[in-house]
Amino acid sequence: MTWLVARLSLAVFLICSSLAPAASAKWKYWRTGNSEDSSAVPRTGFALMGGGAKQEAAFQFLCARTNGGDFLILRAQTEEAYAESVNKEMFAMCPLNSVATIVFDDRENADDSKVVEIIDHAETIFIAGGDQSNYVRFWQDTPVQNALNRHIAAGKPIGGSSAGLAVLGEFSFSSMIDTIPSPEALADPYGNKVTLSRDFLRVPLLADVITDTHFAKRDRMGRLLVFMARILADGWAKEVRSIAVEENVAVLLEADGTAKVTGGGAAYFLEAKKAPEICRRKQPLRFAGISVRRVADGGAFNVKAWAGASGDSYVLATHSGKVTVAGSSHGIY
Repeated sequence: MTWLVARLSLAVFLICSSLAPAASAKWKYWRTGNSEDSSAVPRTGFALMGGGAKQEAAFQFLCARTNGGDFLILRAQTEEAYAESVNKEMFAMCPLNSVATIVFDDRENADDSKVVEIIDHAETIFIAGGDQSNYVRFWQDTPVQNALNRHIAAGKPIGGSSAGLAVLGEFSFSSMIDTIPSPEALADPYGNKVTLSRDFLRVPLLADVITDTHFAKRDRMGRLLVFMARILADGWAKEVRSIAVEENVAVLLEADGTAKVTGGGAAYFLEAKKAPEICRRKQPLRFAGISVRRVADGGAFNVKAWAGASGDSYVLATHSGKVTVAGSSHGIY
């Protein structure tokens, strides 16, 4: 977030407070701004951020929807100095009552009623990058998961970047063992690194959706098709969709389903309506008929209709460990 450093001089009026957890707890909490909770009424919005440092438009989107209230950042296993500096940078950028960060250390943190209280009082929640397996391990089937879903159901804004975006869809690559490159996933869709989870967060607009991040830069199209194939082959859904976002790009999603793409790259909206032909252990994935809409900076897409006039469309298939594309002069990326 180096794009905010120059604006720190605006924050000379900061009122900084730190609320430490009980001595037995391992989670940490820092708050910048007003120590009293806001009574602001936020507006619904979802910031789907593909990672990277150039995300000012997405943070401005979330700030506007916070409506001067309390902005809460959730992280896992982050250095104290970094967490505090981000608080101050965000507070300098946005007209907010406060910016706070909770850093989780283990699963027991998610049972602490004080953590749940802080989440319940936030107008906006942002789930930071890192390792999404920590979020699944620490939060799934805990009071924190319930609090996050209450926040979403109440129509409050939420966003995530990189690992934080990975857990926003109904389905996610949980990375429980390690990340996996596309060639390895395509060669064996049931390899032990292909770990998927579901029913973590319930964003209605992201039902039947799996997300991916740092997309073209890390050549993740092949592995995403494997994830989609597994969801269908394992009977988790009859049809599956995906929103894949490039680094330094964000999809800014409104409550009515309209989405705008911002940043120096593209977002990809994929849909598969038929099960893969071959999706078995130690056999290359054979999967066809995956439609793609590639939308660049400034373009729009409607996730309710799953359609848009911006960008270009093509159809993908996989065979013999490779992804093939037809109908586009731009190729896969």
